[in-house]
Amino acid sequence: MSHPHATNRGRFSALLLFSSVLALGACSRSEPPPEPIRAVKLLTVGVSPLTAQVEYAGEVRARTESRLGFRVPGKILQRQAELGQRVRAGQLLAQLDPRDFELAATAARAQVSAAQTQRDLAAADARRYGALKAQNFISGAELERREASLKAAQASLQQAQAQAASQGNQAAYTRLVADADGVVTGIDAEPGQVVAAGASVVRLARDGARDVVFSVPEDKVGRLAVGQALAVHSWSGGAPLVATVREVAASADPATRTFAVKAAIEGDAAPQLGATVNVVATALSAQGAQAILLPTTALMQSGGGTAVWVFDASTSTVRAQPVQVATADGNQAVIASGLAPGMQVVATGVHVLSPGQKVTIYQEKYAPAQGQQAKAATEVIANQPLPAASAAAAQ
Repeated sequence: MSHPHATNRGRFSALLLFSSVLALGACSRSEPPPEPIRAVKLLTVGVSPLTAQVEYAGEVRARTESRLGFRVPGKILQRQAELGQRVRAGQLLAQLDPRDFELAATAARAQVSAAQTQRDLAAADARRYGALKAQNFISGAELERREASLKAAQASLQQAQAQAASQGNQAAYTRLVADADGVVTGIDAEPGQVVAAGASVVRLARDGARDVVFSVPEDKVGRLAVGQALAVHSWSGGAPLVATVREVAASADPATRTFAVKAAIEGDAAPQLGATVNVVATALSAQGAQAILLPTTALMQSGGGTAVWVFDASTSTVRAQPVQVATADGNQAVIASGLAPGMQVVATGVHVLSPGQKVTIYQEKYAPAQGQQAKAATEVIANQPLPAASAAAAQ
């Protein structure tokens, strides 16, 4: 017969051993489940012709656009010209307050009258002293002084006449008139405003030749030259117009860093001033050139550059392949280097893959014909009338 204390110690030891086993089992980590094999869509790299055209937004402008201003300073009294108004040569556009200039012209005319009186008096003295010299009543020197006085009076008269003419012109300059037929494209001053001489008041686009003005980036301006033909498409539709490059800016715009190009529109069907047009330059387009094209969904950022996932058929894994993107062709990227025709790359879902990851090729669950049949069956069911009970319940 066993002792009761020995029996209790055995039970306690067994309980302790069982608890230790349970604790060890709870502390041990279970192995993570294997990563699922992802299905990816693949596309085979090939060479295709570029289809996108390079278009630039341009604006139709007059060949000659002048900023007209008064040749004298003053306060604008009236402005007859309005924005968009068509004017003729010699038509009044604006007028300054002429009162000060009229007073100056009146003073100049008064000086002419005074100078003319002095000249007439000097001429009478010269004639009288000439008669006295003929009778030897005066010396020759005295006659010469009278003749010199006449010449001085004549010069003073001419000076006064010139000043009067100048003041008359100044008064006429208070009227701003159009120097050619055209359209008012801008108003830079309003009645009541005091303007300086030469300050722009009205902008006038002269009738005649029209230009298309557009801007090109630095990497393409070298392909344009004076005399090249361009196609101009109007937003309102119609047949394209032919334009010829007339001027290429020698320096870039300080704000946009682009170069302005002016092209002369040929023919009389030029769009209206200010119209926006699309300019297509064949010299700037690579349409038809062969290149490797990829959808943008196949590209990813890797190590500060651009890369794609290349599928290895022998191991069913993917690897990152750096590529260089040259430009865009519509919604596709033009690959300059890094890929060769025949390679298989992942088309979508590139951001959930990792190097060396095993993948499977995605297969469509339904054939196209089956998909169309399912769609047709769905439409038939949708168009069937509801049963009477269902219709009553719906009501």
